[in-house]
Amino acid sequence: MQHLKAGRTLALATACVAALTGVALADPDLTAELVIDGELHLVTRAPSDDVITPNLPERYSGFLFRDPATRDMQMDDFENPAMLAVEEGEGLWSTVEGTAGQSCQDCHGDAADSMAGVRASMPHVNGDGVLWSMENYVNNCRTTRMGAAEPWGWNSGQMRAMTSYISMQSRGMPVNVAIDGAAAPYWEQGREMYYTRFGQLELSCANCHEDSAGLMIRADHLSQGQISGFPTYRLKDQRVVSIHNRFVGCIRDTRAETFAMGSPEFIALELYVASRGNGLAVEGVSVRP
Repeated sequence: MQHLKAGRTLALATACVAALTGVALADPDLTAELVIDGELHLVTRAPSDDVITPNLPERYSGFLFRDPATRDMQMDDFENPAMLAVEEGEGLWSTVEGTAGQSCQDCHGDAADSMAGVRASMPHVNGDGVLWSMENYVNNCRTTRMGAAEPWGWNSGQMRAMTSYISMQSRGMPVNVAIDGAAAPYWEQGREMYYTRFGQLELSCANCHEDSAGLMIRADHLSQGQISGFPTYRLKDQRVVSIHNRFVGCIRDTRAETFAMGSPEFIALELYVASRGNGLAVEGVSVRP
């Protein structure tokens, strides 16, 4: 990974982006409300603070940066294409696999009860003091408890379906990841990565999602980069994508080599980015351009 000088000004980074793509102003729609099927109201704005997001006046869900058609698609579970992954994950939940002859349901019971709040607290430090994402916990159950021969790939269809289903059980709950205690060094690592410039364009996560949130870049509306809506269905990709898949795309956009999905670096970055959305509602599965 190419780490370049952090002392360059934002003006240089913005000039690079503007020259390559064209930039226009387009603020988030703060009047938009996220209401699922006319019933479930989800929080899309949360207070900032002086510790995690001192440079943000307020925390905004990516939902507020989307066009009306995309927002409408997310608010209708029948129209939301990510719900196909949720349905697949529901089937996997009760599928027996491995030498133990058990399914997820056999150990965890009804996911609506046992998995409620899981997405809201991820990533989370495990019993051995290691920071794990949801995907790590899923594969640990599969290989050590179910006796499955192989873990699922981080970006495999099965993993994306299962994490979509588990995330749905927290829909509407506030993001509340721990950043103290055993999580503190991982959070500091993630924060450092967030403000480090990468690639030939010398851009950090903060350059786009903190300094330039609200700008149009190509046909996309730069948001604060919140991950409360993941897994998310990207219309551009025509499929559900994971948090780490999006990290890969962002870093490649800076013209840099990227860390691998599931790497310790990305898990630390996930913790820091998740903490920037503390207080926002878990959207379960969202829709984005």
